Amino acid sequence: MDAATRKDDPPELYARLAQLNDIGVALSGETDIGRLLEAILVAAKTITHADGGTLYRVTDDRTLAFEIMRNDTLMLAMGGTTGAAVPFAPIALYGADGAPVTSMVAAYAVHHGRSVNIADAYRHEGFDFSGTKRFDQRTGYRSRSFLTVPMKDHENTTIGVLQLINAKDRGTGAVGPFTDADRHLAESLASQAAIALTNRLLINRLEALFESFIGVINAAIDDKSPYTSGHCQRVPVLTMMLADAVDACDVGPLKAFRMTERDRRELKIAGLLHDCGKVTTPVHVVDKATKLHTLFDRIELIDTRWEIVRRDAELELARARLTAARGGDDASLAALERLCAERVAQMDADRAFLRQCNVGGETMRPDDQERVRQISARYRWRDDRGHEYPFLTENEIENLTIAAGTLTREERRIINHHIDVTIRMLEALPWPRHLTRVPEYAGGHHERMDGKGYPRGLTREQMSVQARCMGIADIFEALTAADRPYKKGKTLSESLRILGKFKLNGHIDPDLFDVFMWQKVYLTYAGQCMDPAQVDAVDLSRIPGYVDPPAQ
Repeated sequence: MDAATRKDDPPELYARLAQLNDIGVALSGETDIGRLLEAILVAAKTITHADGGTLYRVTDDRTLAFEIMRNDTLMLAMGGTTGAAVPFAPIALYGADGAPVTSMVAAYAVHHGRSVNIADAYRHEGFDFSGTKRFDQRTGYRSRSFLTVPMKDHENTTIGVLQLINAKDRGTGAVGPFTDADRHLAESLASQAAIALTNRLLINRLEALFESFIGVINAAIDDKSPYTSGHCQRVPVLTMMLADAVDACDVGPLKAFRMTERDRRELKIAGLLHDCGKVTTPVHVVDKATKLHTLFDRIELIDTRWEIVRRDAELELARARLTAARGGDDASLAALERLCAERVAQMDADRAFLRQCNVGGETMRPDDQERVRQISARYRWRDDRGHEYPFLTENEIENLTIAAGTLTREERRIINHHIDVTIRMLEALPWPRHLTRVPEYAGGHHERMDGKGYPRGLTREQMSVQARCMGIADIFEALTAADRPYKKGKTLSESLRILGKFKLNGHIDPDLFDVFMWQKVYLTYAGQCMDPAQVDAVDLSRIPGYVDPPAQ
């Protein structure tokens, strides 16, 4: 390749070396791939005083893709943060026959793994510069000197190419060849850049792998129960909505709260993992749609018993009718008919009552609980061996008299245990420094501000704002969810009234509730995640605990 003859003064070379060191530090701190690639090319242009340049990346389909282009004279800027895509097709690294393509200087640098320094492309033989010449003809530019440097990773694999065009004299601005010092500096920069790019790509892939792993866990939970899938998706969404609203709010006690992008990512991951412990929760408890539901709804067994009891009663009355008819006792026969009708009506009423009890609800009156016990004592049934039993088992009575919802105390304990499992699972992971609070955020969504929550009985002062955000999100999602097997989703206004009561009784953070209302987070969430039929008009004057935002 052509050797450059121009020399650099030692003082200037020392200054450029110091500049190279500063560039390396800056590159190592960049986290966005697009900005990183742009910074690499701009740094290479700066340190070599090049008028233009291109950064290529080696693709999986064995081409060199144009990533970033810059040319000062033409005021051309494409790729990176410009938002303008580079319009040129990728350079093929291999021909149709599978042979390496080396006619293009950038492809040559990839295949041979070494730099190419050309003083004048128009006079140089050995490479195809027809594309360059067409570009020059179209733009009036004169591409002269080229410095093409492969970017190699820690395994000595070329992952990209830096191509610099037209070295300019620092004093006169005249275009000349790139010097040996330019080449050494560009190669050093390319090496640092390749390491920075490889590290960032590796970090991104690890983060993508981790998020995919989270998706696998949630998919496993979803596969167990379709009723939990929406919850696992919606709680992170609402958590981030509320946290972003607090970050944007400039009034109230939380006006100083701010989140960085790292903080947001940490909270997002916590939201995605907040119920990962449900992977161990028995599906018949998670999916318990009715009070008697286990692997199936046991109300069907009770319906069968009703048929047995009714059959036995009808047989008994039929025998009595026959006896009365044979004796010609018309009065007794009429009384038996009335008694039969009354007993059948009573059984039908009791049967309908038990079916209604099985549905579950927010409250069950003590009188209704007592009626369940009376029904069990009122009827007996016999199996095929003639053994007689109370109409309801103790377990069925326990379930049918559940005061609220469909879960017994033991089943509620099993459900609540998922948060202990979640915390243990998350605390067992070796979190990087910027994700160390994921277990705290995810593990606190069932705590209460007054210390009466679970599993640790934390108070408001012991919890982060992020964990308190997740607590509100978990509750509001549960209130509005329309995909639960045991209840209908509440309307927007009804859910806000309940949430307001939770503010007043010490269940949720009062300051976060205020931001939730002031910033209308509930409306944003409703528009994205609620059935339109649930989204009714909200009268703020009827929301318990609502206060107007303070003046700025």
